Amino acid sequence: MQKRVGLERPILNSDINFPLCLAPMVGLSHVALRLVVREYMPANAKTIWPTEMLNSRRIPGEDLTTTPETLRETFETELVPQILGNEEKPISDSVKKLIHEWGAEGIDINMGCPVQKALKHNYGVALMGDPDYAARVVEMTVKNSTVPVSVKLRAAPQPGKKVETLTDASEIISPYANESDFSYLHNFVKGIENAGASWLCLHPRTAAQKRRGFADWSQIRNLREVTSLPLIGNGDIQTAEDAMNMLTETGCDMAMAGRALAARPWMMWQFGEMMGFEPPQGREGQRAPQGPREEGAEYGRALLQLIEYCGRYFREDLAMRKIRFYVRTTEVWLDFGQSLVGICAKAKNLQELQVLVKEFFEAPIEMCSHTELRQ
Repeated sequence: MQKRVGLERPILNSDINFPLCLAPMVGLSHVALRLVVREYMPANAKTIWPTEMLNSRRIPGEDLTTTPETLRETFETELVPQILGNEEKPISDSVKKLIHEWGAEGIDINMGCPVQKALKHNYGVALMGDPDYAARVVEMTVKNSTVPVSVKLRAAPQPGKKVETLTDASEIISPYANESDFSYLHNFVKGIENAGASWLCLHPRTAAQKRRGFADWSQIRNLREVTSLPLIGNGDIQTAEDAMNMLTETGCDMAMAGRALAARPWMMWQFGEMMGFEPPQGREGQRAPQGPREEGAEYGRALLQLIEYCGRYFREDLAMRKIRFYVRTTEVWLDFGQSLVGICAKAKNLQELQVLVKEFFEAPIEMCSHTELRQ
């Protein structure tokens, strides 16, 4: 019997029955990592799947079958690409292309990215400085879409900042670096809801925090109480237990995990066990890895699978860069992780990298459950 937790309100479609998903992450949420994570999905479990962040000004002129950020397998389903944008023509062209040529089943608008590139163009979290303008972005996206549209948010800045003034990070994070205003967030979300968004995802850190400090889950709980939209919670999920705690403590409909899920893709299997799902296909009768040594060994197996997929979908130099970035991002959960980073840097090609990784994991390697590097 599967536990009733999360998904009280449908996200994407009625087939989605698994309230944990991967976050859209630049450099990580590509086809190779998605396929690795999918291998750990419990039998008959369905969730939504992201892409890396896609720029709506570039998508119309790209070949989505060869662009690394939009490479996909034909059997991938429930794909919800994430776009950056604030102008109707690029958004319209991008949305139509992603749906009709690429097969998107939903569209996610990024209003949470705090990096300078996004702020410079009034993308990402910059849109949260102007609720009316943000609502118009949602409205223009919904108008041009035949699939559900979602919005990913951060904790809001205080009112009084207009989008046209947000030309650098200091303007959006100052003088409220350690504050957030829930009433502002509530009003902001009402505009998004009225504009036609189908669901929301909240990462309750301010732009100033970026990944530092703790995510304020109380904002997710408070938002759950005031919006009728399905809600995904994101932030500080490093284990399957964290995901379950977010669902039960906040009442959100789905939990989203980022770098920690990239580091331990078998979190999907662990979470599925807690939910009462059967093991992944091909692992019938097995239990999910548990404990520092089992998880350390599984990291090695997952990394080798990632190397294989990267070699299949990307040219070798790009594959090597993506694998090195993955290891640099996830090694913080691994004993001797910096040594693994060095090994990956030393390898000259994928074949040599596979040999070196296999040798590294011949010795028992332990993996910690949590790290001080916040999500």
